Amino acid sequence: MTSAETLEDAVHGGQAAGKTRPFSRFEWMIAGRYLRSRRRDAGVSVIAGFSFIGIMLGVAALIIVMSVMNGFRGELLTRILGVNGHVIMQPIDSPLTDFDEVAKRISAVPGVAYTMPLVQGQVLATGSGSGTASTGALVKGVRGADLQKLTPVAGNIQLGSIDHFDTSQGVAIGSRLAQSLGLGLGDSITLVSPEGDVTPLGVTPRVKAYPVVAVFEIGLSEYDASYIYMPLSEAQLFFNSEDKAQSIEIFLNDPDQVVSRQGPIEQAAERPNYTVTWQRMNESFFSALEVERNVMFIILTLIVLVAALNIISGLFMLVKDKGRDIAIMRTMGATRGSIMRVFLITGASIGVAGTLAGFVLGTLFCLNIENLRQFFSWVSGTTLFNPEFYFLSRLPAEIDVSEVVTVVAMAIGLSFLATIFPSWQASKLDPVEALRYE
Repeated sequence: MTSAETLEDAVHGGQAAGKTRPFSRFEWMIAGRYLRSRRRDAGVSVIAGFSFIGIMLGVAALIIVMSVMNGFRGELLTRILGVNGHVIMQPIDSPLTDFDEVAKRISAVPGVAYTMPLVQGQVLATGSGSGTASTGALVKGVRGADLQKLTPVAGNIQLGSIDHFDTSQGVAIGSRLAQSLGLGLGDSITLVSPEGDVTPLGVTPRVKAYPVVAVFEIGLSEYDASYIYMPLSEAQLFFNSEDKAQSIEIFLNDPDQVVSRQGPIEQAAERPNYTVTWQRMNESFFSALEVERNVMFIILTLIVLVAALNIISGLFMLVKDKGRDIAIMRTMGATRGSIMRVFLITGASIGVAGTLAGFVLGTLFCLNIENLRQFFSWVSGTTLFNPEFYFLSRLPAEIDVSEVVTVVAMAIGLSFLATIFPSWQASKLDPVEALRYE
């Protein structure tokens, strides 16, 4: 059956084209016919196929990248705020010898979950065996009850226990630090502090060995490779801070309310002090993540835009190829609006189908991203997203519904916009001019 016969059957088999409602069955049938590949329409079909694939991959890439960026930010934020105070208060002028009283007053401030007096310092850590490697580490002296409240630490103990941490006279270390120094449960770790004893010859470094009573894994490689938790009383002796704390870390019920809580916390201390919030301490880091996230969104949007431009070129080729069909439909009573809607449906169908396919592909990828990472690591024989460089021990993905809706709406909107001009050009052709395209 020829193209003309098919069009004639389409019109006369139903209701007259001039009397059809917008987006009627007649228009959908003609648009569906144009979407089906034929040998003489191979060029149009190839362009349509590339447009579909381009939009699908663009939408999927946008969903995957934005979800991974959200996951990275969420995981980093959760783990960083889980082990570091949301507000850190340090004394001015005089040592913090009344840290217990100050901590109790601050704990009474509305919105404060708990407080943690702290003594900390940089050390050189060495394993117990001869010839073992050494590495820098951060010792944090805390009370056992406070350490139990740090969920990323207390909830991820790999070896040992922190139940009797205050009386253990030992330390809890990160899993990567234990691995790099070759330490296990019960082994001794030697710590060297430059702030040691004062002698007639000057200050000598303080060196002391502590048994490893627990090994934890926070999941943030930087912390797992450098954090050492020590009982507060031991840390006070080791860092020459007997009966005093260097600072008090304050944890809030809602970290986002830190600015509004900062003033009441300073007043509740009832002594000269200054405070630093987690937002200020990590401002450059999270700002860099936000900039990178926005740039990636813009770059990947260009993929969808290029695919949408392919729809324009494909429709122009289709209009030129279907000049005789347009002339037949116009002479049989099809209106300009009907012709425009036929090509609008044709082009938009490619964009909508590609967008939906990209949505499904991107969502499935995000839901199984860690399994896929492990699979590709196994296939390639390398570690993809090495935790030593990407901070986290696993690849996270957090799907934001509002962002996904934005991506889908943007892709569909671009697809519709791309079809308007060539569809309008097709509707402007009168029967005589349309035959010239054939």
